[in-house]
Amino acid sequence: MSTKIGSTDTGQTPPPEPRSDLSAEGLEETAQSLGQGATLIFRVAFQAVLGVIAYFGELVSLLGQAIVSLRGLRGVDLLRQMSIIGVDTVPIALLTVGFTGAVLALYSVGTLRTYGATGLVGGIVALSITRESGPILAGVMVAARAGSAMTAEIASMKVSEQIDALRSMGISPIEYLVVPRIVAAILMVPMLTLLADFAGVFGGGVFASYFGLPWSAYLNSVRQLMEPDASDITKGLVKTIFFGLLVALVGCRAGLRTEGGAVGVGNSTTRSVVLSIVLIFIANFVLSYLLFRNGLGN
Repeated sequence: MSTKIGSTDTGQTPPPEPRSDLSAEGLEETAQSLGQGATLIFRVAFQAVLGVIAYFGELVSLLGQAIVSLRGLRGVDLLRQMSIIGVDTVPIALLTVGFTGAVLALYSVGTLRTYGATGLVGGIVALSITRESGPILAGVMVAARAGSAMTAEIASMKVSEQIDALRSMGISPIEYLVVPRIVAAILMVPMLTLLADFAGVFGGGVFASYFGLPWSAYLNSVRQLMEPDASDITKGLVKTIFFGLLVALVGCRAGLRTEGGAVGVGNSTTRSVVLSIVLIFIANFVLSYLLFRNGLGN
C-alpha cells in the first residue's frame, strides 16, 4: 500500500472551526433582551415615581380639606387628642432623650478629656440635643405611639363602617376625625420636644458630673456654645411642627384608606409608622439644611 508523499492525513478528523457568537441573529436577540430589560426598569421606576407623587398629592388634599374644616373644630375633641399625642407620650420621650444626652456626654467626656477640653461637653451635648436628637426622637416617639394609635382607631372605624355612618348622619369624617389630630399634633410635638430637650441636657449634665465635671462648668459651656437668642432651640422646635403635621397626615390617611378587616387594620398601622419615621428623617435633612446651613445658624 502506497502512501502519497506530502499528504497531511494523520487518520484523525480535524476539529471543527469555532463558531462566532457575534452573528447577526445573536446580536439582535441580545439587543432585544437589553431593550426589554431597560423598558421593564423604566416602567417600574415610572410607576414608583407616579405612586410617590400620588401619595403626596393625597396628603396635600387631606391637608386642604382639614384647613377648610377648621371652623368645625370642637374643643373637647382637641383636648382629648392633645392628651393622647402629647401628655401620654411625655414619659417615654423624656426617658429616650434623657439617656441620649447621657450617651452624648459619655462620648464627649471620653474624647475631650484627651485634649483637655472637657469644658466644652455641655455645649456639645446641648447643641446635639436641641438641634437634632431632641426633635427627631420626639417625632419618632409620637409616630410610634400616637401615630399608630390614630391609624388603628380610624382604620377600625373604617372597616366597621362607622365612618359611613358618620356621613349618613351628616357629620364630616375630616372635621370629626382628622382636624383634631392634625391640630393637636402641631401643638403638642413642639411642647413635647421642649421638655425632651431639657431632659437630654439634664441627662448629659448628670453623667458629666459623675465623671468629675462640675455643674457650673457644664452650664457655662452650654451658655458659651448656644446662641444667645436661643435660635438653636427655636429652630429645632420649628422642625417639630412639620414632624407633627407629617405624623398626623400619614396616620389619618392610612386609617381612612384601610380595607380588609382586622388584617387591613394591622397592615395600615404598620405602614403608617414606617412611612412616618422615614418622612421625619427626610424632612429633618431638608429642614436642617435650610435652618442650619450657615455655620452655627447665624
